[in-house]
Parts: sequence; structure tokens; C-alpha cells
Amino acid sequence: MSRNFELLQQAGLGLPGSGRPGGVEIPFGGNVHASTRGKGKDRAFVASLRPADLDRAAREEILRLVQSVFLLQRERASGRVVVFAAVDSRSGCSRVCSQTAQILAECVPGSVCLVDANFREPALATAFGSTNHHGLSDALNTSEPIREYARKVHGENLWLVSCGSGLDRSIGFLHSDLVKKRISDLRAEFDYVLIDAPPLNAYSEGVALGQFADGLVLVLEANSTRRDATARIAERLQAMQVNLLGAVLNKRTFPIPDLLYRRL
Repeated sequence: MSRNFELLQQAGLGLPGSGRPGGVEIPFGGNVHASTRGKGKDRAFVASLRPADLDRAAREEILRLVQSVFLLQRERASGRVVVFAAVDSRSGCSRVCSQTAQILAECVPGSVCLVDANFREPALATAFGSTNHHGLSDALNTSEPIREYARKVHGENLWLVSCGSGLDRSIGFLHSDLVKKRISDLRAEFDYVLIDAPPLNAYSEGVALGQFADGLVLVLEANSTRRDATARIAERLQAMQVNLLGAVLNKRTFPIPDLLYRRL
């Protein structure tokens, strides 16, 4: 058992073995990071976002996350808003959030909206072959309907609100009543809203967004995220009354083939 897996059990963040719902291990290879720098990395990140490109084990784990966080919460399913945030940067949070949104859109008849609120390292527009112009940061500066900033990106019911332009001057808005109002607008327009937030260990926006949402899913990187850092983040989320819905152990690797591992 890895040190990271022990950490999640002890912190009570909901991975298998912790006795709480909402936790999954996603066995990505760990070679692709949510970065938009460089054409080669762009292509790799785009490919990594497609559910069809996931191996069976990874797809099953994301489906478990979708079921636990969205589909099994029937009394609050409609209009559910969930923030995805990693403890540290480059932990694959954007990828987890995007693939969760795509698989959720395949499972439900309602509309799903993916929102890029990671103004520090925006990645979702590039991944879906779109642009960052006319997105969330622009919506925070106007009173136009939020639907004007959403673009259909996958199938008939998955929409994207990119981070928008003028990010530096808009970062402070993520702590304000302006973003609270826009999240309320998103809740009214779409059945499910998934928000990709900056890493919690370095920035405070993820906690603020979590306070305006129904809860937060924490993303950790196997063999990288530290036990003490995760414990501090969990305590901060609790102190700020952010509902922790579950945890994802991302980029989990196995020293033996998955088929054999599952028989042990």
C-alpha cells in the first residue's frame, strides 16, 4: 500500500478502504499533465481528455465517481454544482474534471456544463479545440446571460464555459459575490455544473468557489501529494464549511498487470 493511499484513508477522504463513499483510484499512466504550453503537450492533453481513450479500469473508476457524486444524490441531482480542485499543481485535475463531465453527459439526459475557473493555468478551451475568448472572466464583467458564454463541445448535452480573457484582473472576482451570482446563473441554466479550480495548496480561489457550490472533489497525485499537505487542506475546507464530496487518487500505477491485480 502506498504512502498516499494510507494518507487518504487516515484523512477520511473516501478512497476504497476508508469506509466512506466518493473516493476512487484512477490508474492513469501519469505522463500527461494539464498544460497548454507546447503543441506536443497540447495534442497529448487533448487525447487524454477523450473518454474513448481511457482504459477500462480508468473509465470504471471515473464512472464510480460520477455515480457517487452525481447520480446517487437524487434528492439534489438537479442543478448540482461541484468544484474539482487538486492539492498541488499538475496533478491532473483538469483531466479528471473534463473526463468526469464527459462521462456524466453520456449517463444523463440533462445538460452538463464544464467551467474553467483555473485562471492560473487554463487548459480546457485548448483541450476541446476552442478559445478562451468570451468566457467566465468576461461574464464576471458584464450582465449578459451566462448561456451567452457557454459553447457546446461534446455530444448534445455537454457545454463549456472557458476561462475567458483578461484573467489577471479577474482573479479577485473569484472571491466575490459576482462569481456567486454567476454560479447561481449556471445552476439555473444547466442540470449539472463541474468547475475546474486552481490547486488548493498554492491559491485560495478553490476554497472560495467551494463555498458557493454544493461541494468539492479533491484530486491527489499518487506518489507525489504529501500527507501533511492534504491534512491541512482537509482542515481548511472543514473550517470554511466546504462540503468535501470525495477524493480521487490520480495517476495511480500498478507494478503488475491490472487483470492480475484485480484477482489478488
